[in-house]
Amino acid sequence: MNGFEKRASSIKAKIMNTTLELLRTTELKRIRVADIARLANVSQVTIYNYFGSKEALVRETFQTYFDGAIADFEAYLAEGHPLKEKIEHIVFLKKASFRDFPPGLIKELMAGDPEIALYIERQYREKSLPMTARIIEEGKESGEIASSVSTPNVLAFIQLFMNQYDRILDMAQNSGDRDGFLEGMLELFFYGLSGKR
Repeated sequence: MNGFEKRASSIKAKIMNTTLELLRTTELKRIRVADIARLANVSQVTIYNYFGSKEALVRETFQTYFDGAIADFEAYLAEGHPLKEKIEHIVFLKKASFRDFPPGLIKELMAGDPEIALYIERQYREKSLPMTARIIEEGKESGEIASSVSTPNVLAFIQLFMNQYDRILDMAQNSGDRDGFLEGMLELFFYGLSGKR
């Protein structure tokens, strides 16, 4: 990469990082290219030259963030952790990603941008689902998941849990002991009401 390409890459990264920060704190419809330009210390023309539109900038920021999160998780899986740690990692990874992209914002992005909706569907089908199925199969092989429990049943249970994840995080936040609450939910996820291990 030559000097010009490095500088262009650096400017693009600065604009996308600024966009991510704004998405954490500001409603999507209130974010303006002028605000991004001012906070990133670049001109609006620079943003349009690199991205073409606010929508394309938000889309690329979203996709880059989640591509990085998926790559980090794939690297984590390759380290050979026990099943419970993998699930715990998913919970804390989700917590971080929900800070940056809460479910309401993701729904808004999907509704307003068919390309983001297709991206999320593709990532789920091609990456998340196979990775989760692999974790389940490894858990069965290691005896951490009962062999009598089918992979589709576990996937359905995880999906039910994740569909309510934003509500679970709210309850954890309101409990006064967020980490303890989430640890309790993780225990229930693995061992049920009987707590048998």
